[in-house]
Amino acid sequence: QVQLVESGGGLVQPGGSLRLSCVASGSILRVNVMGWYRQAPGKQRELVASISISGYRNYADSVLGRFTISRDNAKNTVYLQMNSLKFEDTAVYYCNIRTVVTNSWGQGTQVTVSS
Repeated sequence: QVQLVESGGGLVQPGGSLRLSCVASGSILRVNVMGWYRQAPGKQRELVASISISGYRNYADSVLGRFTISRDNAKNTVYLQMNSLKFEDTAVYYCNIRTVVTNSWGQGTQVTVSS
């Protein structure tokens, strides 16, 4: 079993920054992709950013130039640095880790952008 624990969410003003962290534990052998998804009220869950085992990064068009995904393999941790936050970024953010045989999700962390 894989356990994912997110942290770093909260309330921030437009233009501000937050750094999300996701720490994985348990059966996490052979990780292929680590990523962040988000779901706003009334909307479908969408991919925000991902990073493969080789270091290849993929971003949603809406966050290009503002968000940066990174990882620390030794700590089994993936990060999401969010800059220049907008009202539209308000959502529950979920950590996701995919291995050869599993697809695991965290419990989610709330990010609210409000003035």
